[in-house]
Amino acid sequence: MRLIFAFILTFSLISCNKDTNSYKLEGDAVGFADGTEIFVYTFVNNQPKAIDTIKVSQGKFSATYPKSDTLKLNFLRITDVNGSVLFFPENEDMQATIYKDSIQASRIKGGKQNESYNSFADKMITFNAKKKASMAEFSAAREAGDTATIARIQSENLNLVNAETEYKKQFLNENNSTLFAVMLISDMTSRKELTPAEASAYIEKLDAKIASSQLAQDLKTNLDTLKKAEVGNPAPAFNGPTPTGEILSLDEAMGKYTIIDFWASWCKPCRMENPNVVNVYNKYHDKGLNIISVSLDKAEQKDKWIQAIKDDKMDWYHVSNLQFWQDPIAQQYNIRSIPATFLLDENGIIIDKDLRGAALEAKIATLLGEN
Repeated sequence: MRLIFAFILTFSLISCNKDTNSYKLEGDAVGFADGTEIFVYTFVNNQPKAIDTIKVSQGKFSATYPKSDTLKLNFLRITDVNGSVLFFPENEDMQATIYKDSIQASRIKGGKQNESYNSFADKMITFNAKKKASMAEFSAAREAGDTATIARIQSENLNLVNAETEYKKQFLNENNSTLFAVMLISDMTSRKELTPAEASAYIEKLDAKIASSQLAQDLKTNLDTLKKAEVGNPAPAFNGPTPTGEILSLDEAMGKYTIIDFWASWCKPCRMENPNVVNVYNKYHDKGLNIISVSLDKAEQKDKWIQAIKDDKMDWYHVSNLQFWQDPIAQQYNIRSIPATFLLDENGIIIDKDLRGAALEAKIATLLGEN
């Protein structure tokens, strides 16, 4: 599913129409030489698959495809161009404008799905332009040591982020009959703009045909997994090999409070955070704090994993299947980035997530006391 989300913010749907049994995709290829190949892709079993190749001739291109009631995601890739142009086939003719020097501004019109998506993409360009201008102003203010301007920009940026999130939520409420809404729900969840529970609520509001699509069903399954590792729920049980080869379970590693720590020897932010975790562990272990670290190292990195444990003085429980991002424990907890932590109480209930630095020590201090 991650492969599909790499193409997020440009996708495709097919619905019914009348007249002939085919529809046309044609358009202008601005800045492209004659003979440039445009590859048309769809998704089969969550994997991109090329279904056609169109050649540019005199700045134009055209192709015809059979109509279908099947829900699909399509996108264009062009030779020597970074990026994709995705679209929603809706059994009616579509007109494209593809810019070689601005693939992000390229659009495919025709049908309500594309109209809805294009309005969203245009709005995101507006938000991104504001962010870019703000970053430039911030850099200049920082270089000049202008603290007042820096404070103003930080406040404005926070408001801008909130405005963008609210726009996305409004879009979901007003466009629940679009397949792109499914993609947006997924993207917002991965960005933590929506909680899994909020995302599930939007899924429930989807048009019946969209909700029954494979994409929506896959997202529902993914959200169910996410919710299992949410605060307030029992931590999913697991076991894994220790550095010496024994099998250790979460249950065996439990203390009065327990931190599940996802990391890897190759992860610089993890290694930078380790001294803080070591400090908290040394301070509170005797009062009931346990830690079990789950490494996302690869099989060929086992020695580096073990050496990193020693170098960082991580004197607690460790397991790893040495399967990188495919680690089954990481998948149970829907780990998309590291470091990632889960704090459990003595009953194995998740009471907090992703505490780092001073926030981690402050939380443990409130639970186990300073003295």
